[in-house]
Amino acid sequence: METIFDIVKKAEKNYTQGGVKLGKYLDNWNMYDLIEKINAYSNSAHISGKYDSLGREKPFFNIGTAAVNVWFRATDIDRKDIKFRATNSKNYIKSFIASILLRNWMRQQNFGQFLNRWGRTLAKYGSAVVKATEKDGELYLKVIFWDKLICDSVEFKDNIKIEKLFYTPIQLRKIKEYDQAEVEKAIKSLDTRETLTGEQKDTRNDYVGVYELHGELPLFYLTGKEKDKGKYRQQMHVLFIHNGTKKENYKDKIESTLYAGKEAKDFYFLTHLIEEEGKTLSIGAIEHLFDTQWMVNHSVKQIKDQLDIASKMVLQTADENFVGRNVLTNIETGQILVHADNRPLTQVNNQSHDMPAITSFLQQWQALGRDITGTPEAVTGNTMPSGTAYRQVAALQQEAHSLFELMTENKGLYLEEIIKNVVVPFFKKKLNNTKEVALVLESEELQRFDDLALPAELENELKRIGGTPTIEELTGNIQQRNAQLGMIRFVTPGATTWKEYFKDLEDDIEVVVTNENLNKETTMTTLTTVLQTIAQNPAILQAPVAKRLFAKILETTGEVSPIELQSMAIPQMPPTVLPQRSE
Repeated sequence: METIFDIVKKAEKNYTQGGVKLGKYLDNWNMYDLIEKINAYSNSAHISGKYDSLGREKPFFNIGTAAVNVWFRATDIDRKDIKFRATNSKNYIKSFIASILLRNWMRQQNFGQFLNRWGRTLAKYGSAVVKATEKDGELYLKVIFWDKLICDSVEFKDNIKIEKLFYTPIQLRKIKEYDQAEVEKAIKSLDTRETLTGEQKDTRNDYVGVYELHGELPLFYLTGKEKDKGKYRQQMHVLFIHNGTKKENYKDKIESTLYAGKEAKDFYFLTHLIEEEGKTLSIGAIEHLFDTQWMVNHSVKQIKDQLDIASKMVLQTADENFVGRNVLTNIETGQILVHADNRPLTQVNNQSHDMPAITSFLQQWQALGRDITGTPEAVTGNTMPSGTAYRQVAALQQEAHSLFELMTENKGLYLEEIIKNVVVPFFKKKLNNTKEVALVLESEELQRFDDLALPAELENELKRIGGTPTIEELTGNIQQRNAQLGMIRFVTPGATTWKEYFKDLEDDIEVVVTNENLNKETTMTTLTTVLQTIAQNPAILQAPVAKRLFAKILETTGEVSPIELQSMAIPQMPPTVLPQRSE
């Protein structure tokens, strides 16, 4: 049976050197090479070298970065877009509290920065890997960059994932979970940071490279017992592998385990803007423009070469008096040149030619690139050609944004999965031993919360002061106390515990990001119709039946909760005075 170190070496070799046959005409597809090409193009670097065969520098007319920026902006999701919504009316208070706790947690964990890194990676590569980790009682979500990850190119979920990480000695010693004796052995073999293929990233040689493996493997790799070879468990291994040098015949070869243990589950999430069947890595803005980028660079290189030649003054003559003389360095302006009879000094016609054809060819490829990536000039902010109808521009924008709406919905669905499977269980565990929770509210939420909590607050205040106070006195005391708290309110689960209160949280609420399950056009039509009806006859809300119907309509739209309805002040209409008929 192969060792855990053999598994890592084999996976790394297959990933960096092996090819995958995706179809009859898609042979030897290599995900590692594809990622490296995306990295090169996004940094305006040619994969064939900086110079051509004659030593002339090749320009890189980058069109990919602009497309990535448009994708990034058009599919952006912010913290304010993420909230909890109750699955039924009796759980609205629970969803209200959970939404505020979620927002507070996102603020503390700089969740907005994670969303931006995640969105940028998705726009660039088409796919991104998110990893959830718990450390020191806190939950962290981070994007794993593709140049550090070793995984299967076809099936991500059910195969092992390996991260190649580099630490300084100080960083390794701070990780208490690692075997410090093995850490000290690894530190003795300090080396440079390397790519997955072993190329040096820089000249620093004070790093230790380790492999962090996660996956479902035989329990044997943890226990070393033969009977456990057929039992599979989710595991994590941190390995140090140093192959030594060939000159020493691998005498200084080191293979050590810094950490090995079980995991509750796989905490890697593969996310896509638009999933491509049979591939771990989807298609991002850069890859969509591979051919377009190549042809644009080719055309720009042709233009550059012609302009370089046209900018030079090239002279010709048969007069030997001018041998070795350069018109740019050996001849002064206004100098009189004397040549032999019948041997004139003439200029060579080196003017550029066919420039309009090359420019037209370049523009055709640029237009194709915009069509492929859904980034017409109207979306990128460029001025449309003179005479372009406004309706045409609006239609182009609407069509382009429809694709981005689909991508945004996909992002929202993945985010909902991550929050429900990782963040919500973390909340429940975090609140188990908490007797009181501080909610940091915004102005609108503050009013809603105070209105909702007022009945219970009145009862508690009455018990506290005793006697027979008036409602005005009780309300005044509560308002004074709330004013001292500012935007913070403290809540308790009442007679139960937070663990009991939130025990069915996954079933009682749903995570809402992009509201793809809501027909927004229909909702807006309903709300507009309701508003028009009220505007025409405000007194309709005074009738109990009409008031209940009004609340039910708003609740059904999914955009207005009973909490909001309860806080809506419905003005009392003055009684209608009928004119008295004079006798």
